Amino acid sequence: MTAPAAQLPSLGIDEELKRKLTFTLIAILIYRIGAHIVAPGVNAGALQAFINQNQGASTFFQLYDTLGGGLYRATIFALGIMPYISASIIFQLLGGIFPTVSKMQKDEDGKKKLTQWTRYMTIVIAFSQAITFTAFTESIPGAIVNPGFTARLTMWFTLTVGAIFIMWLGEQITERGIGNGMSLLIAVSIIERLWPSTFQLIEQVRVGGVSFGGALIIVLLAVGAIAAVVAMTIAARRVPIQIPRKVMGRGRVREGQKTFIPIRLITAGVMPIVFAQTIIIMPSTIANFTRNQTLTDIANFFTPGDLPYDLVFAAMVVLFSYFYTSIIFNSVDLSENLKKQGGFIPGVKPGAATADYIDQVLGRITLPGSLFLALIAIIPTIVARKFGYQSAFGGTSVLIVVGVLLDTIAQIEQHRTLRKYDSFMKTGRVKFRGRQQRFI
Repeated sequence: MTAPAAQLPSLGIDEELKRKLTFTLIAILIYRIGAHIVAPGVNAGALQAFINQNQGASTFFQLYDTLGGGLYRATIFALGIMPYISASIIFQLLGGIFPTVSKMQKDEDGKKKLTQWTRYMTIVIAFSQAITFTAFTESIPGAIVNPGFTARLTMWFTLTVGAIFIMWLGEQITERGIGNGMSLLIAVSIIERLWPSTFQLIEQVRVGGVSFGGALIIVLLAVGAIAAVVAMTIAARRVPIQIPRKVMGRGRVREGQKTFIPIRLITAGVMPIVFAQTIIIMPSTIANFTRNQTLTDIANFFTPGDLPYDLVFAAMVVLFSYFYTSIIFNSVDLSENLKKQGGFIPGVKPGAATADYIDQVLGRITLPGSLFLALIAIIPTIVARKFGYQSAFGGTSVLIVVGVLLDTIAQIEQHRTLRKYDSFMKTGRVKFRGRQQRFI
């Protein structure tokens, strides 16, 4: 008799999960290939040389490319996922201002309509950004090979269609793949820059630009930042909830439960840093286009790594943390849902008192979370100024990658747990007899 062939361990990955992971990897591969194809008629070398010589433009393009764009290389996917993110943020903020939009965000049909509106807004934003970037590229000598209306129209069309395709690709990953498609595309763009940044640091040590001790400190700070971000991302304040015993009818009784509401320390995520960076670099960005001396002086005053920049930037991150948290976390709706379910916080009256208590807890834990965000965002600029090395994997990038990876891993584990449960229900030998059968 021949021995049975050895089988590779399945690692808990079923056929459906394999299909989702395969689809996700293929979509990411397509995205990264497009992110390296230069837009037609553009001299990427001349564009990069101009950006490297202009500090204001360099800061802006680094921020934009951190969120998945490719403006620095003028690729066909140069606008990245930013138009869609901008459109989503606009409607998210409108939900906190207009009750009609807030009501649509809670209704299933309203969500579908808002999704469609977000797509239309994405097209408008992408087209306007394509016009702006084309005008900026045309102002650089030698950046456009054959300047003219045809080249201008080609860039408008290419960049807009590229942004729309990325939006569609991200939605397909969310529906058919695993994880949040938009977030995964951003995270992959950031991770891709890790290896070139590592080789750049090694080269700087080799030529003497950075000392070995300085490189070691940079590596230790990066490892410590990743560990701190992981800890702070999963850290949460557990607000205890008591659900009383309730008679359901026909002899069924729902026993009392003790559970909790997890309120994360970093509820707003990376958005406060994005808002703060966008505003603080606005004077230098406008100065590059208008050549205004007053804005140039303001931009020179707020130089990354200097004390004025660090203080203003930290204050803006803290303020935006409170602002964005108040937009995305609705304590009134949470208290109303608890009241409908019969749940309550021990020692707190249901209704308005519960909402006030949750707001109080949220305000207290947002402060250390916002201070951590400010610290993790400022450290890379201080390190760059101290050691003369600008890493492409800064605090904002770490926050995005860690958050996305934790969310993706959680979705994979959820899928595996659900499949194990379904398998147990189909193959299990548990049988019920008597009156209990009627309630199964």
